[in-house]
Amino acid sequence: MTDRCPYLDYRRKAGGQSFDAARPYCTAAEEFVQPMRADICAGRYGLDHATDCEIYLAHTDDTTVDVAGATPDGNESREVDDE
Repeated sequence: MTDRCPYLDYRRKAGGQSFDAARPYCTAAEEFVQPMRADICAGRYGLDHATDCEIYLAHTDDTTVDVAGATPDGNESREVDDE
């Protein structure tokens, strides 16, 4: 298991929200995540999305996860506009 959640993406805009810098975005929940949730997504502080995230656990049966272009630091985030 990787340290980083496969549903974690970094985006500047989605769902009518936009930001100057890329922020952590949960592709399973289809929403930006709060900093504490992002710590779980990124596997910081000994947290593990596979045991500590109810969203991940609810979607573990999903087989398609698109994380292309996403990086933990958000430098190469995708421009996604789902509006």
